[in-house]
Amino acid sequence: MLGLRTTIYKVSNLEKAKEWYAKAFDTKQYFDEPFYVGFNIGGYELGLLPEEGIVKDKAYSVLSYWGVDDIHKTYQKLIELGATEHEKPTNVGGELMVASVKDPWNNIIGIIYNPEFKLT
Repeated sequence: MLGLRTTIYKVSNLEKAKEWYAKAFDTKQYFDEPFYVGFNIGGYELGLLPEEGIVKDKAYSVLSYWGVDDIHKTYQKLIELGATEHEKPTNVGGELMVASVKDPWNNIIGIIYNPEFKLT
């Protein structure tokens, strides 16, 4: 295993999702096709795939966390962009904090503040 490379979110409206994720992650997509939109987030891939219809109940068996410098500010920004609360910022030991929201397409986006994390 080489480590995490890509997180994919399925969305019912690829155009609106592309705009939303560009604002949420403060970046533009580098790959933009009707079948896939890709963003480079700190060297990791965030992908959007079209989903047929609206799916209200999505599986929550896997949760990816995106690193942030200020979990409260990032959490609030995502809520202001139209995400809904899933888990408020919570201290999980030491300085480590996690939170999660649901995007407008009901996908869970995890965020994490971990000052000890270092890329190797």
